[in-house]
Amino acid sequence: MIRTGLNFAASLVVAVLAGTLGPARAQPIDVRILAINDFHGYLQPPPGGLTLRDPAGSDKTSTVAAGGAEHMATLLKQLRDGRPHSIFVAAGDLIGASPFLSSMFHDEPTIEALSLMGLALSAVGNHEFDEGRTELMRMQNGGCHPVDGCNGPQPFAGAAFKYLAASTIDTATGKTILPPYEIREFSGVPVAFIGLTLKATPKMVSPSGVAGLEFRDEADTVNRLVPELKARGVEAIVVLIHEGGFPAGGRNECPAISGPIVEIVQKLDRAVDLVISGHTHQSYVCRIDGRLVTSGEKYGTLVTAIDVQLDPNTRDIVSATADNIIVSTTDYAKDPAQTQLIESYSRIAGPRAARRAGTITAALMREPNEAGESVLGSVIADAQLTASSDAAQGGAVIAFTNPGGIRNSIVMQNDGAVSYGEVFASQPFRNQLVTVTLTGAQIKRTLEQQWADPARPRILQVSRGFSYAWTANAPLGQRIAADSLRLGEQPIDPEKSYRVTINSFLAEGGDGFTGFKDGTDPHVGSYDVDALDAYFRANNPLSPPALQRIRRID
Repeated sequence: MIRTGLNFAASLVVAVLAGTLGPARAQPIDVRILAINDFHGYLQPPPGGLTLRDPAGSDKTSTVAAGGAEHMATLLKQLRDGRPHSIFVAAGDLIGASPFLSSMFHDEPTIEALSLMGLALSAVGNHEFDEGRTELMRMQNGGCHPVDGCNGPQPFAGAAFKYLAASTIDTATGKTILPPYEIREFSGVPVAFIGLTLKATPKMVSPSGVAGLEFRDEADTVNRLVPELKARGVEAIVVLIHEGGFPAGGRNECPAISGPIVEIVQKLDRAVDLVISGHTHQSYVCRIDGRLVTSGEKYGTLVTAIDVQLDPNTRDIVSATADNIIVSTTDYAKDPAQTQLIESYSRIAGPRAARRAGTITAALMREPNEAGESVLGSVIADAQLTASSDAAQGGAVIAFTNPGGIRNSIVMQNDGAVSYGEVFASQPFRNQLVTVTLTGAQIKRTLEQQWADPARPRILQVSRGFSYAWTANAPLGQRIAADSLRLGEQPIDPEKSYRVTINSFLAEGGDGFTGFKDGTDPHVGSYDVDALDAYFRANNPLSPPALQRIRRID
């Protein structure tokens, strides 16, 4: 009886302790999310490398050699090593505005390279629509280009990863053009990845490319999906969004950040745990409204390694940290599979890209002065005017080009030689030139649209002989002094008609310049990059023009 009593007492103690301590909790599940954004077809390291801000907040910067698919693939393998739970994702603009090696093949090499790296999911960026909705679907599903056919080293099979487009709606069906989200499980715990682009996409691409599509509010789109995901047992939610902000500090901090991403995150349902952003070509690791928000610069120069812990009981993310890791070309060897892929395309594209276009006496930089005028912008506008000034080619007397179409400076190297590949990299969209008739009054009204978005003015680059002055503090629609508009020595007459050359993007009202759609008697000419190439060959050596076409008064 005594022994039995002791056994009973011991059992009672165990039962009490068990009731006090409860069941043993399962260990958190470690998941590594690797992310990139704004790759833009940079299969090879960008010439300028990666510019790093001084974390101390000073104006000092440093530059390191970084980027390239070969080095990125090696880094990704190292970051996955020993991590049974990992996933590689992206926040859009993987393609578009790409260097010649990718753009010549309509970005097929980039899709293949990223698929080879193991990319799983990506948001759709605005540049994924550069060649329109149909071309985006070809990127996903494969097949030959409808005009150029199959001209790569192997048939194009499409992306092995999934594009996600939660906020992009086909107005005819009311459905998204691509899946809004993807659910992946890690040790039985589901994690939802929602992908979407910025609602301003229609203002950034050719209107014809997004005809019939609606781009809905980013936060509202995510918030509408939360109940659906919860009904499917999902508590952990990651947003891949092609929209971003403008930070201060170093690449792994965020002492201050502004821009659209701040308001978007603040509007998101509390169920959203992590936001991976892009679009602004910035690097940051932030806490906004208590949530981790990241961005990894551009051109494949950084990989964001995000380590999260999942609670198996609550099925939610309980912690998240991030590190923007430099894709150093000296620290990470070239991945052989990527090298083989790049070489297969280079054998076809290389001779054309290496062709000498001409020489320069000094760098042609795309960065604007305080008035909004840039050296390279002026050269491009001059090239387009030259290509279309002959009566048979349009009879233009003025040319305008949009700053967003100028992607890379043409830097001074060795003897100043410039290759066709470098020319192409500065104008990679292959827009055709369109010459139209506009009155002087229409020209002024259209130029006033440069400040339609006061937070992000878009100052058009103008051709030689045309000039004007503007005032920043004047009301919208009245910033250009009418009497300052001149063509040569003559003032622009509001009633007179002028032949004006623009690219096909602007001709459709791109970047919000709807005034160009009023142009009449259109003449379609050569491609913009071909005009610039011809201008180099005809003006060899080419010297930077003086910046005196656009003046800011205040």
